[in-house]
Amino acid sequence: MDKYGLFGYPLGHSFSRGFFTDKFAKEHIDAEYLNFEIPSIDDYLATLDANPELRGHNVTIPYKQQVIPFLDEMSAEAKAIGAVNVVRVGEKNGKRYLKGYNSDVIGFVDSLRPLLTPIHTSALILGTGGASKAVKYGLEKKLGMETLYVTRTPKPGMITYDDVTADVLRKYQVIVNCSPCGMYPHVDECPAIPYETLTSDNILFDLVYNPLETLFMKKGAENGAVVKNGLEMLHLQAIASWEFWHENV
Repeated sequence: MDKYGLFGYPLGHSFSRGFFTDKFAKEHIDAEYLNFEIPSIDDYLATLDANPELRGHNVTIPYKQQVIPFLDEMSAEAKAIGAVNVVRVGEKNGKRYLKGYNSDVIGFVDSLRPLLTPIHTSALILGTGGASKAVKYGLEKKLGMETLYVTRTPKPGMITYDDVTADVLRKYQVIVNCSPCGMYPHVDECPAIPYETLTSDNILFDLVYNPLETLFMKKGAENGAVVKNGLEMLHLQAIASWEFWHENV
């Protein structure tokens, strides 16, 4: 039986495992999807060795960048983004061959695109973690938008939450939360932006999907903004993962 799985730490509730378990059952695919909760990336190769049936896997926090040195090849997009969340496990010249991809960018762009209108030309990216790199790439390279990072501490070329004013939100009408702020169990938290200055021209996209309506989204909706969570993005990136695992196979 073929295996697929998710590498990360900690994992807790895994959307991916539920998604693929359902997919395998519905489509009568003889495979299983497992969680590989490894406390260090140093355990990565040993885990692959212990699971020779593994044909591909997803990668989540904190290993989207740490896994890169172990790969034999990366897709052009994954290389440009600098983060990998899908790995195909193949064979070349009798040896294991690992190729990395990024499906986050596909899931994000395809989920956000239907909400956009011609006025949406600029976006704020809240947070600078691995997922934010795919979001930035998607916004700039796929959607042609100007972007600006918002961070908690000052960094060159970025602004802090204290710098987010009504004027900033008028210019950067799309706001994407790439931070874990507001994720369960911290449901009473939200990024510190001036929600009262939002309008119906603003779009608030939250990569968080648990809870389905975060405080970030709730405050946005209360002020007329269009809001969306990351659940559809997860579905779309999971579908893309399956396609990457079976690319040219």
